Amino acid sequence: MKTADLYLRVSTDEQAEKGYSLRSQKESLEKYCSLNDIRIREVFVEDYSAKTFKRPMWQSYLVYLKRNKSKSVLLLFTKWDRFSRNASDAYQMISKLKKQNIDPQAIEQPLDLSVPENKMMLAIYLTAPEVENDRRGLNTKVGIRQAKKEGRYTGKAPLGYVNRSYSDGRKYITTKEPDASVIKWVFEEYSTGNHSGEHLLKIVNEKGLKCSKNNFYHLLRNPIYMGKIIVPKFHDEPERLVDGLHKGIISEEIFTSVQSILNTKKKDVPKVTICNPDDLPLRGFINCPKCTRTLTGSASKGKSRYYLFYHCKSSCGVRYRAEEINDWFKDLLTSYIPRNADELKTEILDAFHSKTVILKKSRNEFISKIEDFNQKIEVAREMMLDDEIAPAEYRKIKELANNEIKLLESDLFRIEETPKINIKPIVEKAFKLFSEIDKLYEKSNLEQKKLIIQSIFPQKIDYKSEIGRTQKSNFLASTIYLKNSELRAKKKGQNHSKMSLSHTGWLMGLEPTTLGTTNQYSNQLSYSHRIF
Repeated sequence: MKTADLYLRVSTDEQAEKGYSLRSQKESLEKYCSLNDIRIREVFVEDYSAKTFKRPMWQSYLVYLKRNKSKSVLLLFTKWDRFSRNASDAYQMISKLKKQNIDPQAIEQPLDLSVPENKMMLAIYLTAPEVENDRRGLNTKVGIRQAKKEGRYTGKAPLGYVNRSYSDGRKYITTKEPDASVIKWVFEEYSTGNHSGEHLLKIVNEKGLKCSKNNFYHLLRNPIYMGKIIVPKFHDEPERLVDGLHKGIISEEIFTSVQSILNTKKKDVPKVTICNPDDLPLRGFINCPKCTRTLTGSASKGKSRYYLFYHCKSSCGVRYRAEEINDWFKDLLTSYIPRNADELKTEILDAFHSKTVILKKSRNEFISKIEDFNQKIEVAREMMLDDEIAPAEYRKIKELANNEIKLLESDLFRIEETPKINIKPIVEKAFKLFSEIDKLYEKSNLEQKKLIIQSIFPQKIDYKSEIGRTQKSNFLASTIYLKNSELRAKKKGQNHSKMSLSHTGWLMGLEPTTLGTTNQYSNQLSYSHRIF
């Protein structure tokens, strides 16, 4: 017995909800399968355009085929226009389906595609609906253009107007109060040249006419407000204005005056640079201690010169001298220079080795358990074939085992394979960079300084007046900082337990990346191994 998937499609939600197309298609397909002794496997119902195959249900069907591979399955639909209305896309999709042993067929336009001559008929069936679509689209464009030539506005009414319909169904637009009066006032005031657009926009919003800045300037350029309609360029016909059937809000003289002001208004006025961005490298990297924002930077004019500050844009009032924070950050970098590099390198390498051993052991345990459950399924299958257990009991055993296998595979997926990499040279290069991080930062340009900051402090920097709180740096920087702190504590005679590297620290990876300014510092180091 042959097996088939049924595909039903309509073009719009309205047809799907109120029409009879879907029911008619389903009835025809089911009757065809019954007469030809075809078993129906799945039914897929689509209410989407066939111009492309980017349809929700069709994409679901392709996923379904990947998960349910079969020797040979029919894909049945009523006509080829239900399958596609784009000939080139249809040929590609047919070829794709053939590779998955899926044979698409239209029951009302049957074709044996193994016969070469039938491909000519297929081209006709596929091209006809595409031509129909193109013709309908062209007729729509021509109709809209003709309506504009006659002075009719098509589409949603602009601000100050509202859509209306005559008794015979013809559409038109008419003025809407009080919006129309407000817009008239805007044009009249702007035409005097005494007001900026931003000032008028603020007043307009206060009067209740909600309009964005972009839409406001588009409004000032729109000739519809003087009773004209734009007929766009089409082939050899140039763009032109025609008299609209609607009533204009302003006169043509006022509109022309506004356009003259807009065209002569100075744009892109060069700004005088009052501060060098290189002097504010930490802008956007420092957390505000009073709110959730990050501090920006700018210059403030004093009596004789400009002073640079890092400050918050909110009303919290946080403000610091730029020189103060810049010097503090340079001192902070020196705390990340390794003071006992050899010992720390050994601890990092040992921690990595321990983690890889744990990873490998964990993976092997999961793989072993999965193999055990597969073996249980195989044993149960043999018992069923030998009539030692009932089929229902076998299915239950298989279902339970498959559920366990899925959970184990999910856990196994979260554990990456043991990295086959020698990290010793990577660690050596990273420590070399960190041993000169302060000098490297000083020599770098603005972009390179930002890369250094981002690499060491991926979660921004905390700064509070005279107290620099412990920073949330990347794994290697954090490890060096803690080790240096331990050494300082021992010098002062304090008792501290010996630090051991946390294996979960490898979640954060081993960076910095791209810290170079010259060839001497151009090594790019990046190693990241994640544990879930």
